[in-house]
Amino acid sequence: MEPRRAFTSATRTLSASSLRGRLSSLSATPLRPLANVHANIDFAPAKIPRRRRLQTLAVAVWSTVIVWSTFAFLLLLSFPQTWPFIAVYMFWVLYIDQSPENGGRISPWLRRSPFWRYFADYYPASTLKTCDLPADRPYVFGYHPHGIIGMGAICTFATESTGFSQYFPGITPHLLTLTSNFRVPFYREFILAMGICSVSKRSCSNILKGGPGQAITIVVGGAAESLSARPGTADLTLRKRLGFIKLAIQHGADLVPVFSFGENDIYQQMPNEKGTTVYALQKKFQNVFGFTLPLFHGRGLLNYNLGLMPYRRRIVAVVGHPIRVEKCEKPTLEEITRIQQKYIEELMWIWNTYKDEFARTRKRELSIVE
Repeated sequence: MEPRRAFTSATRTLSASSLRGRLSSLSATPLRPLANVHANIDFAPAKIPRRRRLQTLAVAVWSTVIVWSTFAFLLLLSFPQTWPFIAVYMFWVLYIDQSPENGGRISPWLRRSPFWRYFADYYPASTLKTCDLPADRPYVFGYHPHGIIGMGAICTFATESTGFSQYFPGITPHLLTLTSNFRVPFYREFILAMGICSVSKRSCSNILKGGPGQAITIVVGGAAESLSARPGTADLTLRKRLGFIKLAIQHGADLVPVFSFGENDIYQQMPNEKGTTVYALQKKFQNVFGFTLPLFHGRGLLNYNLGLMPYRRRIVAVVGHPIRVEKCEKPTLEEITRIQQKYIEELMWIWNTYKDEFARTRKRELSIVE
């Protein structure tokens, strides 16, 4: 019995010593995956000018406003006392309020809020005017490219942060978006006050019927173009988009192409070339819901290379020359195609004139892929 006890005791002592040694080596050696992640993240310095912090905060707030609106709505639902008010509000939203189809409820105060100045200065975003636009007629602005979210379109046409009213006095712009956005409680009130309206045919017609000075802005490429949004590229979905041109002819509204340099540069997108499973799933999602979900990333609040906020990269929206359109209730396909060709020529003029100034890091030239 004694030898067995001695052997057991020695084994326990050896095991305890070995365990302590291994634990010591683990505590002294950092976990490599965590160390690698920490080494690859470019954290922001602690000392940053207050103005830059406010710019970042403004972009973060706008990027998550739909989330906070939904959260606030769900929070109110948790209190039974608010149910009657919520029921009345939702009935009004779904069945009574027609503002998204009739020009919105523009609030000049909100559009001119200092909040948007910080938002635009983050990139920074600006507008470049190539000619005057007289306010004696309606306009249809075509915005290119779509980008991932279209931050430049918001700065230029949904706020006064880049001075739209100063450049084009007498013109009231309405940025158009999917009708589904106006079913989100509280969020819809915010975008309606910015002058954002539904992109439905009825909405477009109602706004343009408002007469001289009324303008709509359509992000022509839509969801399909967002899947091609990558830094240094300008692949446009335009060739088959004839609806907005037909609309302009029917209302006698001049067409104005707008090219936003830098719109595709503010996010990185994961590989999703045509033929891949990711691309097929995104297209199926688009066919079902009317929009798609690009797999993108940007920076974070406290770092420069990991998160869902856009990068700080300059956006310049160049507003081109108007293409004069004669009103015709039933334009022919030939007439629509002729106007489209003029539109494309003006868009190419913008690109060729300003690409060396605002797209110096481009990987290839502007291309109309569809």
